[in-house]
Amino acid sequence: MNVGERIKLRREQLNMSAEELGRKIGKAKTTVYRYELGQIEKLPTSVLEDVAAALFTTPSYLMGWTDEPSDSSSDAFRFENIHPIVTKRIPMLGEIACGNPIFANEDRESYVKAGTNINADFCLTARGDSMTGARIFDGDIVFCRSQSEVENGEIAVVIIGDEATLKRVYFYPEKKKLVLQAENPKYEPFVYVGDELSEIRIMGKAIAFQSDIK
Repeated sequence: MNVGERIKLRREQLNMSAEELGRKIGKAKTTVYRYELGQIEKLPTSVLEDVAAALFTTPSYLMGWTDEPSDSSSDAFRFENIHPIVTKRIPMLGEIACGNPIFANEDRESYVKAGTNINADFCLTARGDSMTGARIFDGDIVFCRSQSEVENGEIAVVIIGDEATLKRVYFYPEKKKLVLQAENPKYEPFVYVGDELSEIRIMGKAIAFQSDIK
């Protein structure tokens, strides 16, 4: 039995649809079917680990190195009040300034694993202390959903020319005025009016953050 066949067998044992498995690992159900049909011959280790976690088994079982599908997380699956953590990979785009804007690097450098409940398209590492009032500190990972507009008062990744910053956004279209407000009283707001707005775009809305325990 090959890897794809073991994925399908384990998925069916759990009464899990291909769509559900895809959602857990951040892939389309068509990609899951390709895995199962062996159309992708060699799965990256990171993908194999994600699939194994979503199926409450081990990479060793999926690779055929063992015929025992269970591990500690699959044992937990039998108890309704215990829910193993399932993660997905979210692209890390670089760093975002919590203070003065820094160069905006939109190249995908790496990936960060986060819970499947975080519906984010990308994430960045916060630098600076201008958003500490929103509990976002230097070194925190900020998860964002791609969108070009946000409501007034929401926190967004804002691109200013070739630089990027993380701030609360307040836009007044009748005045052609944009205010980017920090969450630290030592920082003055950034104010842009008129033609200055042509150099500014919103890249995404901040929806969650991840901090290390200090």
